[in-house]
Amino acid sequence: MRRDHAQKWGYMYHFYVEPSNVSETTIRITGGDVNHMKNVLRMKLGEQVVLSDGNGREYICTINEMAGSEILVHIDSTRETKAELGIRLCLFQGLPKKDKMELIIQKAVELGVHEIVPVVTARTIVKIEDDKKESKLNERWQSIAEAAAKQSGRGIIPVVGKPVSYKEALKRAEQMDAALIPYEHAEGIKQTRETVKALHGKKTAAIFIGPEGGFDEKEIEESMKHGVVPITLGKRILRTETAGLAILSIIMFELEDE
Repeated sequence: MRRDHAQKWGYMYHFYVEPSNVSETTIRITGGDVNHMKNVLRMKLGEQVVLSDGNGREYICTINEMAGSEILVHIDSTRETKAELGIRLCLFQGLPKKDKMELIIQKAVELGVHEIVPVVTARTIVKIEDDKKESKLNERWQSIAEAAAKQSGRGIIPVVGKPVSYKEALKRAEQMDAALIPYEHAEGIKQTRETVKALHGKKTAAIFIGPEGGFDEKEIEESMKHGVVPITLGKRILRTETAGLAILSIIMFELEDE
């Protein structure tokens, strides 16, 4: 979109800032966004931007000063973001191949997930050999989440965690208000509808998705011992990159106005 056309229709660029950079009337923009605003978008004094503090609050601001390594903006108005669901969804994603994981992160963020946790399961194919490789991969995933959050107007940047074991994922899910696991052998679409409707009023929920090859039967049994509810997404078998997006879409549709 051309800048002049964007301005004509009231479009404002969206950036994220650290809460510590927000004062009563002014916000400091630092880091890579400074170069992006100055040299890529070629923004000028007097232009307006939308800034999010990552905690669900948005600020409509006017650029006041562009000096050195920071940009100062004046806060014109403040509002709570309307882009977040009333429930915090954590996607425990069975670790798939690299390109699939990147797609899952991007689309899950667009659909409103609050956190994404890669999980190593019995049928996980991908092996992360060392801490350095894991750290680099996690940085890549987090940058994809941030870009998707900006594109979709999210009020927060969802966190992509480091890979955990299936056992650890189940322990974390026990701390949440609800936990679901789409499973190809589960039956009863009516029960799935009822389970999703029961999320109304919940604050947190976990969604478990298997890697290529799905979950092992023993993993399903173990999940049920931890209170995770198996559900069906229909009569078709979905790929790992489809299943999570399907259930997130269903939940978003059901809970969007809460």
